[in-house]
Amino acid sequence: MKKSDQKTTTDAALFAATTTPDLGIPYGSCLLEDSPDPCMIVVIGASGDLTARKLMPALYNLYLKDALPDPFVIVGCSRSDFSDEGFREKMGVSLREKGAMDESKWESFASRLFYRSIQYDDPSSFSALARNLNELDMRYHTAGNRLFYLAIPPFLYETIARALGEAGLSAGTGENEPWSRVVVEKPFGSDLETAVALNRTLHSHFQEKQVFRIDHYLAKETVQNILMFRFANAVFEPVWNRTYIGSVSIISAETLGVEHRAGYYEQAGVLRDMFQNHMMQLLALIAMETPSRFEADQVRDEKVKVYRALRPFPVDNINDFIVLGQYGLGTIDNHEVPGYRDEPGVDPHSLTPTYAKMKVFIDNWRWQGVPFYLTSGKRLARKVTEISIQLKEVPHSMFRNVLGEHITANRLILGIYPDEKISLTFQTKNPGAKVCLRSVTMDFYYRQNYTGPVLDAYEKVLLDCMLGDHMLFWRQDGVELCWSFLTPILQSCESCANLPDMLRIYESGSWGPPSDADPTTEVAHS
Repeated sequence: MKKSDQKTTTDAALFAATTTPDLGIPYGSCLLEDSPDPCMIVVIGASGDLTARKLMPALYNLYLKDALPDPFVIVGCSRSDFSDEGFREKMGVSLREKGAMDESKWESFASRLFYRSIQYDDPSSFSALARNLNELDMRYHTAGNRLFYLAIPPFLYETIARALGEAGLSAGTGENEPWSRVVVEKPFGSDLETAVALNRTLHSHFQEKQVFRIDHYLAKETVQNILMFRFANAVFEPVWNRTYIGSVSIISAETLGVEHRAGYYEQAGVLRDMFQNHMMQLLALIAMETPSRFEADQVRDEKVKVYRALRPFPVDNINDFIVLGQYGLGTIDNHEVPGYRDEPGVDPHSLTPTYAKMKVFIDNWRWQGVPFYLTSGKRLARKVTEISIQLKEVPHSMFRNVLGEHITANRLILGIYPDEKISLTFQTKNPGAKVCLRSVTMDFYYRQNYTGPVLDAYEKVLLDCMLGDHMLFWRQDGVELCWSFLTPILQSCESCANLPDMLRIYESGSWGPPSDADPTTEVAHS
């Protein structure tokens, strides 16, 4: 073949590659890259709500998708008294109530479910558990690998971690040894001091590589996609900085009230419940620098740099940077709902905030001077999680003689839930003889042209725990840096005499406290 012919062929192939619709790679290869090692999944707190609502449906769905290890065993543990059959029956009822049961596969899955009653404050109970697990391991050949999921109230984390370690269940750190891992749910402490104490206890028995701190927000497909959107496309990253972006707004709104969590929520409030974990993770994904490789430590290193660069919160001028609210009586989905202080288990004079909007800054080269608005609250108008990137207006309006000085700036919205989409709003000319602008929007729906299997958040995090992949999990330094930032805010709000004046009562079903008194800018609720 002549060199000119070769070039023509190459150009034709390149043209075809860049214009032919990409139908994607086989769905199965996106679901699971590696198979987990044979292992035993030990759920401590298995009689509780989290196991029935989230963990067991996720494990069962992984089984249906052939994503669980082969072989596997699931052992439920709690203080309740169940037989193996009783535990299987309880889990089966829960799955049927959720409509998640495939009866043809249930019996084979249930045969790998076992239950052991334990007392959390009794070391001998954990010694007996260790013997039970060894017997099951010998019977089912799970290679001595154990995943301990702590589905218990956070105040028990230290007790259980200590008990596991003292019973010899935390061993397994060598290269060729069976592994042992422990999974903890947020919150990771209630302030910096308690977070440090929790980490100290965990590390006295488990190495950091054995600890998996779950934030299920990170396992949402649309949250994971933020990194792909930013770093796999050449068109957006060049404008992802203070030169082109005027502000960033992150909102996570719920229509639900405190529900059955009053005991926890009265102690936590919205700042501990949402900002230390979910909101800070979303902030880091938007603001982080490009990792050198898509690997867990490199990605988490860049997140930690964001937390280190957070400007200390101006607690001496706190009212200009944070708005706190508490939901009152109102209407959700055409039903009247009570105010927070009228909820069961809530102090009728409670000053616990259920809503917060704060303005924060990141002191680095990329983001200097760009405000980030973080908003989260309960009993708001709509359940929505989204990130709004507000670009700056054009620096010079050549259309001022016909359109005036102001042209609406572009906006990029990353929809996390319920609208899993990316929207870009920009200006174009209205049809007609007169020069008129109109805002138009390009939408990409995340599951567009995809019909393959999808992992929900808990399925994804459980699978990653079994694979030993820390990408979507908090690291100790990140947890402590976020508490370092938030603890002065908590101390200032909880100790100041004017907290009753700071806390604004807002109507349930609204978007929070009235915006006309709000020192921060509005967040897009579109």
